[in-house]
Amino acid sequence: MKRKLPDRKAQAKRAALNALRRARRKAERAGVKLSEWEGEFLGSVEDRLKTFGRAFGDPDKGAPGEALSALQHVKLKEIAAKAAGEKKPLARRGRIRGKPKDVAEDVD
Repeated sequence: MKRKLPDRKAQAKRAALNALRRARRKAERAGVKLSEWEGEFLGSVEDRLKTFGRAFGDPDKGAPGEALSALQHVKLKEIAAKAAGEKKPLARRGRIRGKPKDVAEDVD
């Protein structure tokens, strides 16, 4: 008897929906007030997942078979961290300290 392979898209959809619900529940239980934008983000992503099976339309924004784009994953992690009471890490800046290696110094 052959066993059916699991549907990866359905698994990704279920995992994303569970992660969204977990983040919302965690915030409610901890008494953390999500901003209006964060609440709207969670709701709209959940609606798109239920309707389309994925929350983004442009295939360049996420891996094939994934339900959330890379940036949606990042935002969901930030919301979950906020709900858990973790401090937000400082954003990395693109500034290079010191002199760039490819610029030669002026020699008099």
